[in-house]
Amino acid sequence: VSRSATTTTTTAPPATTTTTGPGSLPQTGDFPSTANPQFTAEMQALWNGIVSNSVATAMPAFFPEAAYLQLKTIGGAQSDFEDRLVGDYGLDIGAAHALLGADAAQAQFVGVSVPASYGHWVSPGVCYNDVGYFEVPNSRVLYQEDGQTRSFGIASMISWRGQWYVVHLGAVLPSGSQGEVDDPETGPGSSAPSSTC
Repeated sequence: VSRSATTTTTTAPPATTTTTGPGSLPQTGDFPSTANPQFTAEMQALWNGIVSNSVATAMPAFFPEAAYLQLKTIGGAQSDFEDRLVGDYGLDIGAAHALLGADAAQAQFVGVSVPASYGHWVSPGVCYNDVGYFEVPNSRVLYQEDGQTRSFGIASMISWRGQWYVVHLGAVLPSGSQGEVDDPETGPGSSAPSSTC
């Protein structure tokens, strides 16, 4: 947004700051860590989006669009990202919000447990991908509600430049047009290995 103003002094224009999103940078082969501020902030954004039933709020946790466009060899990758992946993400956030119930804002976020031992490299050429990445299935979102620990899954997270991002929240392959919650449990639940793209 540009604004005009009248001033009586002459000053140099402010320095221009350019922020490059991680998705526009090339992939690396770094295995992601969960012990960094970016991951913590992403998962807090995911939780805030679930509590408020807002996909926009939860988008910092989602795989970057620019990275997806580098990743995929399919035609219409941008519309696939926006219409299918983000569309499903929004539905799943709504389902998780409904799981929390009327007192969603009272639930307390504990963290996300990522089963790093299930992380595996998906090579270029597999699943219509032009770039390789790490994938980890079945991480667990942990929270407390009414003094009790509860949890549900993140179906799949994939890496970009050494960071995990959600790519499928409720299900890798949705069973219908409704949002889904992956394996809600009382307690921390347990992750199971699976091989997905």
